[in-house]
Amino acid sequence: MHLNSFTIAMISFAALSLRSVSAFAPIPRGGASTSRLNLLNKLFGSAPTAGLPILAEESVMSEKAHGTSEKPVQKKLRWNCDNETADRICNFNRHYAEYAGYWQTTEFLNYIKTDYKGEPLEFYDSVTGKILFKAPVGRSVEEFLKESTGHGWPSFRDEEVVWDDVRCLKNGECISTTGTHLGHNLPDGKGNRYCINLVCVAGEPEE
Repeated sequence: MHLNSFTIAMISFAALSLRSVSAFAPIPRGGASTSRLNLLNKLFGSAPTAGLPILAEESVMSEKAHGTSEKPVQKKLRWNCDNETADRICNFNRHYAEYAGYWQTTEFLNYIKTDYKGEPLEFYDSVTGKILFKAPVGRSVEEFLKESTGHGWPSFRDEEVVWDDVRCLKNGECISTTGTHLGHNLPDGKGNRYCINLVCVAGEPEE
């Protein structure tokens, strides 16, 4: 792709502006920093989805009967995810995550090899069993796995989020509507990217 001098200058300006802002604070929804991110998206042929993510108030994560949730995570989680780790991250945590690459040490990849039938995989809240994500949507499973591997955690895009029960806080924390900590929204040049702990979305579907 040939870029003229004006386009190159605009890219350099937007990238420098983003770097100077993100070095001191998270990128907020709206405002100058978001406009610069949108500029980069337009220059590279991508655009954010209007109105997403759907925001929630901090009160959703208020103290409840079991941390930020009403109950512990399910006793038996999918893909052999560790129950204790899941409960700690889902219900008693706002900032930390399973270690990078943890999802690859579970039975998840083996499940893809043996049971994936070509339809989007469904990911359920480890506490409530409500469906939170479906992936891949608009891309191949290989592309979904490649992006997730590159970042260290399962990575979802706007169209892969089931917004009935998923929200984000203004600081980027991604949560369920019932108070389960899921991960964080870390936008990049392609738009919103929801970096999610597998242990938080390894539940069995609610009955």
